[in-house]
Amino acid sequence: MKRHYALTGVFILVITLIAGGCKEKVKPLSERIAKAWTAESVKHGSSAVYTRGGSSNTVPGYASFRLTLANNSGVQTATYTEFEGSTFTGNWALEGESKLILSGLNPAPTGSGGTLEFTINSIEDTKLVLTRITASPKTGGTINEYTLTNP
Repeated sequence: MKRHYALTGVFILVITLIAGGCKEKVKPLSERIAKAWTAESVKHGSSAVYTRGGSSNTVPGYASFRLTLANNSGVQTATYTEFEGSTFTGNWALEGESKLILSGLNPAPTGSGGTLEFTINSIEDTKLVLTRITASPKTGGTINEYTLTNP
């Protein structure tokens, strides 16, 4: 009987170790964010101005919005295409787990000095929610929230 309890204990221990060792490792944020992102929905301030597939979008140009973050051999490059079609290229970096910085943007977006900063609200494998930290002159001085998807 003691042997039966010992074998049961060993079996439970082995199952526990196997189950604990099978947890999926979460990739670093710098790897998870390095993708091409497109707009699913956008808010200017508290007003929804774009929803993919929506028929009453007040800013339909967000259908062409794109944020491409690449990490090629440690060089982090960014291409940012705004709702009105302007495209900017530069670099990107993370500040901790909650801030995305696009810098050295060329040409410099209006009023930015070549740098745009975003708060990372959330990130999943195929969804990224960002809020621009500074007001956008192109959208009437609003703080904008972008829900982006990949693909």
